[in-house]
Amino acid sequence: MHYQEIYQQFIDGMKHTGWLEYLAVFAGIASVWFSRIENILVYPVGLINTIVYIYLSFQVGLWGEGSVNFYYTVVSIYGWILWAKRDQQHHHVVVIKNSSRKEWSQHLLFFLFFYITIFFALSWLKKNGNAPQAIPWADAFASAAAYTGMWLMAKKKVESWYWWIATNIASIPLYFVKGLVFTSVYYLILLVMAIFGLIEWIKRAREEKVKMATI
Repeated sequence: MHYQEIYQQFIDGMKHTGWLEYLAVFAGIASVWFSRIENILVYPVGLINTIVYIYLSFQVGLWGEGSVNFYYTVVSIYGWILWAKRDQQHHHVVVIKNSSRKEWSQHLLFFLFFYITIFFALSWLKKNGNAPQAIPWADAFASAAAYTGMWLMAKKKVESWYWWIATNIASIPLYFVKGLVFTSVYYLILLVMAIFGLIEWIKRAREEKVKMATI
């Protein structure tokens, strides 16, 4: 595909972007901003994004993306409860931390389980004509990485941002080729924000470690 064709596809895609997609995109950007600064508003604002994307994804037959956003919705409620918890001294129960080697192994197993499950599910759906736009290997990677990132975000693990970065890199071309151009641009913005989020959480994890060492 030539650059001129890509540019034309981008312009056509933007013209056909509905107000619901705009709402979802701006809510998603705001949610990532709140997560970067460790603000609990990440979850109520993020729920607007996920619920709208469930509707949009199922409308155009993007079953993988729809399932991801359904999962986001469930884990967002869990994360909201977890982030709000405080101990008797009114300190947050969950704080930003790095994962141990054992936890890294668990994260990889978590990712592989969902990758294999989603890959075979989408392959079967595509074969039977129920998900014609699916790209099983790419959809499975983006979805499984997102599942892992969301789960770790709820637990305030620094490594959640690595999974978000992987998800965003995979999603930029994935949504573009499927015609959701504005969403593709959205993931490009999220990629940049995820890099800054990672830097910020690495800093906060170090500060938390120093704080705990002085107690």
